[in-house]
Amino acid sequence: MSDRPAVRNQIETYLQPVLAGLLALITLIGLIAPAIKSPQPHDISVGLAGPPAATQPIADAFAANAPGAFQFTTYASEADARAAIDSRSVDVALVIRPGGPRLIVAGAAGDGATGVITGAFTKVFQAQGQALPIETVHPFTAGDPHGLILFFVVLAILVSTLIAQALLGLRRGPGFSGRSLVVVAYALAAAPIAMGVATWIAGDYGSGFWTATALVGLGSAAIGAVVAGAARLLGRPGIALAALVAVLLDLVCSGGPIGSQLLPDAYRWLAPAMPAGQLYSAIRGVLYFDNAGLGIPLAVLGLWLAGGLALLAVGEMVARRSAAPAGDRIRGDVAAHAPNR
Repeated sequence: MSDRPAVRNQIETYLQPVLAGLLALITLIGLIAPAIKSPQPHDISVGLAGPPAATQPIADAFAANAPGAFQFTTYASEADARAAIDSRSVDVALVIRPGGPRLIVAGAAGDGATGVITGAFTKVFQAQGQALPIETVHPFTAGDPHGLILFFVVLAILVSTLIAQALLGLRRGPGFSGRSLVVVAYALAAAPIAMGVATWIAGDYGSGFWTATALVGLGSAAIGAVVAGAARLLGRPGIALAALVAVLLDLVCSGGPIGSQLLPDAYRWLAPAMPAGQLYSAIRGVLYFDNAGLGIPLAVLGLWLAGGLALLAVGEMVARRSAAPAGDRIRGDVAAHAPNR
């Protein structure tokens, strides 16, 4: 009988980490593999400008041959189509002019969506014996021509925030104020470091650097609050759950640098509500689109931050209620065994 605690301790020490790692491995492959197994475009936004007699057959042909792949919006003029790209209403605009067609592509919209559209329209006009000139607007900076460095800023912020808050979450001492302070302090420290390193690698990101840094800080605070709240409420299982949802599933649903528009339905349905993709979109909006398209990302990140703080507050209340009976029992035991005066 006396050997059982020792055996249990050995199992927890050596077997538990192995099983946890294998579970994480299976979960990771299980989430990523279906997402990238057979990428297909869905609802990629495209603008059409030109005579209806020229643009409508194009929209009808794609609707018949690639249903659901593209979402077309018709504009009265080329200027309107360009304005739609500037506001991030569409990623690409096909303009039919008397001198021939022209495809206007927002480079910073991402290689996934723009690459699919460019390839599809190029093939259509090649089949008709026409060349399709391509004009790129809002390009990525030359030092980061595909936006990969910026996406890895997002990835690094999520993972490092998870680590920082998980280490704090394993400690019993800090309360709501202390944990909230660490969430804010880490966000304030990590954001300029992350964007500073990215700028050092890629070169100048322009005048939007500090706004992008503020967004990175907001993203860190949002994820940090969720991890801290889950840890306070559920302990180690809470940290594991936060890592699974707020980091792993979050990154998979973002679609990485190519975006979520090529992912299966379940991931695309979750993507708008997940912080990683919204943070990446907001950073690109600030740096390349003159702050366009920030409303939804700010709302999503704000909701995650509020939800994380709510979790932290509930976890604090549960911890205090659990501690009170234990304190009462200790005081009762002391009183019962104290010598009478």
